[in-house]
Amino acid sequence: MSIALGDNQYGKAETRVVRIYRDTERHEIRDLNVSTALRGDFAAAHLDGDQAQVLPTDTQKNTAFAYAKEHGAGAIEDYALALARHFTDDIASVTRARVDVDEYRWERISVNGSGHPHAFVRSGQEIRSAAAVIDAGGPVKAQWVVSGIRDVVLLKSTGSQFTGFLRDRYTTLAEASDRILATSLTARWRYATADVAWDEAFAQVRSILLERFAVPHSRALQQTLWDMGSAVLAARDDIAEIRLSAPNKHHFLADLSPYGLGNPGEVFHADDRPYGLIQCAAVRDGAPDAGPAWELPASFA
Repeated sequence: MSIALGDNQYGKAETRVVRIYRDTERHEIRDLNVSTALRGDFAAAHLDGDQAQVLPTDTQKNTAFAYAKEHGAGAIEDYALALARHFTDDIASVTRARVDVDEYRWERISVNGSGHPHAFVRSGQEIRSAAAVIDAGGPVKAQWVVSGIRDVVLLKSTGSQFTGFLRDRYTTLAEASDRILATSLTARWRYATADVAWDEAFAQVRSILLERFAVPHSRALQQTLWDMGSAVLAARDDIAEIRLSAPNKHHFLADLSPYGLGNPGEVFHADDRPYGLIQCAAVRDGAPDAGPAWELPASFA
């Protein structure tokens, strides 16, 4: 029986990089969580314990800090691309580099109606994300950029229903013609190019997602996700595909009848689990190949 080494990769996960810009008295902050994953000629490290071709993960961590200083930490897509290009261009044994970046939002503390120049408050739990993949292993260097957002907690108190669903002998769910629709949205979108005004594009996509959640009447969370995703592709020719994942944050009407009270859709109890998990993708016809863009190091095993 022959046993061969299969796919392998390694990197530094979750390097916390906080970049403060002090060029003026009004400081700026970018708060990042950076993960790297490298593939290439690392067979000897696994088979023989030979580390000659292995760039230490500690070096990858140091590079994330150095690039935040040398190249700045502006749009996280540019920062991720710069790191990924460094690993594939400058490290001979690396044929593919993936850099994932999460950004945590901060807002200025308001003092007398104005934003303080150097004091900030964390802005909710919403996280912006970006991933850059550079593959230099083929005849032509290829690159992919995926941007995203997650932990966006959304709720609409009406304008949603769930009726006409399939039933079998185990079905007990009652139809709902007017219900609360709530979720914690994750959305990731793959660009067809790397020539993008990243911050402007992110702001537009986020705005579209929120608007299309809020405005159209929802017959199901499935329909809402498709409407959100397809609206993004309709607005942005440079986006090839968007994937959305949304847990259904169930809200059930509380029974107030034991207390002699009516409850016309006003008091609910929120159940965090179990929950329905609804996922879909909207893909542009003729979109360029996704390659390894959607491969996540955490899902390797």
